[in-house]
Amino acid sequence: MAVTDGRADLEKLRALMGEQAASGPERYGLSWAGKSDALKALRQLTTATLLPAPSESVKWETTGNVIIEGDNLEVLKVLQHAYHGKVKLIYIDPPYNTGGDFIYPDDYAEGLASYQLFTRQVNEEGYKLTTNANTSGRYHSRWLTMIYPRLFLARNLLREDGVIFISIDDHEVHNLRLVMDEIFGEENFIAQMIWEGAGKNDARQVGTNHEYVLVYARNRSSQPREWSLAKSGVEPVLREAARLREIHGDNYDAASEALAAWYRANKSTPSFGNRRFRYIDKNGVYKEDDPTAPGGRRFDLINPRTKKVIPLRPNRGWGFDQSEFERLVAEERISFITESSIMVRRYLHETDSVTPQSVFYQPARSASERLSDLIGPGLFEFPKDEMVVKQFIGMATGSLEHEAIVLDFFAGSGTTAHAVLDQNNEDSGNRKFILVQLPEPTGRKDFSTIAEITKERVRRVIQRLEKEKAGELALAAGATPDLGFKVFKLAPSNFAVWDPTLAANDPAKLAEQWQLTADNVRAGAQDQALLHELILKCGLPLASRVETTMVADPPVFRLDDGKLAVCLAREITRETLRAIIDLKPQSVLCLDVGFKGNDALKVNAQLEFQSHGIQFRTA
Repeated sequence: MAVTDGRADLEKLRALMGEQAASGPERYGLSWAGKSDALKALRQLTTATLLPAPSESVKWETTGNVIIEGDNLEVLKVLQHAYHGKVKLIYIDPPYNTGGDFIYPDDYAEGLASYQLFTRQVNEEGYKLTTNANTSGRYHSRWLTMIYPRLFLARNLLREDGVIFISIDDHEVHNLRLVMDEIFGEENFIAQMIWEGAGKNDARQVGTNHEYVLVYARNRSSQPREWSLAKSGVEPVLREAARLREIHGDNYDAASEALAAWYRANKSTPSFGNRRFRYIDKNGVYKEDDPTAPGGRRFDLINPRTKKVIPLRPNRGWGFDQSEFERLVAEERISFITESSIMVRRYLHETDSVTPQSVFYQPARSASERLSDLIGPGLFEFPKDEMVVKQFIGMATGSLEHEAIVLDFFAGSGTTAHAVLDQNNEDSGNRKFILVQLPEPTGRKDFSTIAEITKERVRRVIQRLEKEKAGELALAAGATPDLGFKVFKLAPSNFAVWDPTLAANDPAKLAEQWQLTADNVRAGAQDQALLHELILKCGLPLASRVETTMVADPPVFRLDDGKLAVCLAREITRETLRAIIDLKPQSVLCLDVGFKGNDALKVNAQLEFQSHGIQFRTA
């Protein structure tokens, strides 16, 4: 087919006819109509900032979690300096590109109607002139142009040992693999997981009941050699076994029979999957395994009790040597069924983790039902499952990464925050989440935007955990769970930005632009907004702890454990400067407008700070 977007493609036709399509050497690579626009959007600097919204937050003063409203392309740019190389895990569920008109507010992204008119797919009255199946190149091109710069910026935020999980379906999985190979490197590919859910009723030839999760590392060589997941339902089994041992003491046969009955009574729970571990002894809960395997060691195994050879079955070999066997016998890890028949005891507490598999099952409707119970019905038809995302967090952060930052810049209903909070509750972790969600209108009265749904879901999860807490949360000694979040909203900078195009094209604007060098703070800018913009510009995280000191009027803010002092006074005095010196910071940041053109005061401040070994900057 020499047709692209409903038109004859002459270059493709020449190639099919055997003619040389291009004069340059052929090479492998990814290209699409709009890639230059994607690169242009990536290179374009941002002048935006993030405005704090304490009234919409939970525990603003103490939390380290963040929810940001705004276009994620701009937000990712704003976060580059403060979070470069600091994020351990990214999980995103981007638009699946099923043919709908998804429009993110990038400068290069036009609406569907204008695109169709420009490409002559419709006339001025809107009547269709060409077929436009959702398999046409336009859909793929637009999706690639949207996703490419976002993934490029996301990679910058990952730690050297960071990983990214991306949910996707059949429409773009092939293109996403190519994009990820180009941005992250094919050598950093970890897996293409298959998430099996419920089938849909619209199948024609083959019913599709799965989607994919692509997993890439920032640097695969920095990843642990093994990933593992805790087996589901293990803790209830161990608790029940401990209870039965208290009841039955050394009567392990009675305890084992009672455990088997407990499994039968709990068939509908995850613990039932561990039912092979149905025996109890002094070492714990165990199952009995065959000690031989094809390709094992072939030799005469001697029973240390009878000194007789234990027969080996045909085409099998032992899983241990004689000395290891005798050690297992001494530790009572061998069951002698008869004098010539043995089994190995495998203990549940020693095998309570498994290697994640590339194919897994989780019914799609269960997440919808839980979300409906939490926040109300009809909000999201197919939200991502927080239980699955929690497994991804466990895989990537493990037991040693309880302080990790988890980022989701297509936050949707807030599944990732839900998963982080639940995982922290489960293993006493202190992981922090950063969510980014476009305030896309929903047309509803209760939740006017998707971002409102995001925030409310996280609030409800926090409320549930606080109710359950009452001494039941598994906390490390002295630890306090972070059950809160700070809300920020993408907005223009609080500082007026020099625009060279205005100065060049309109002489009357030159004086106005020049005035910015004297007073660059926008009228009406609030101190909290200015402070958090400067926090980002200084490379500090949004959730940085801020200490307010009343040594001057207005107050001075101390950050980074007192190393940085920020003064937002619009009129700085010598007394203020000396009070800041008494705080003994390593660096000081003041508003340039605070010196009101008093160059002598500014120079003296520079010299005085320098004499005390303090770095001095103005903004």
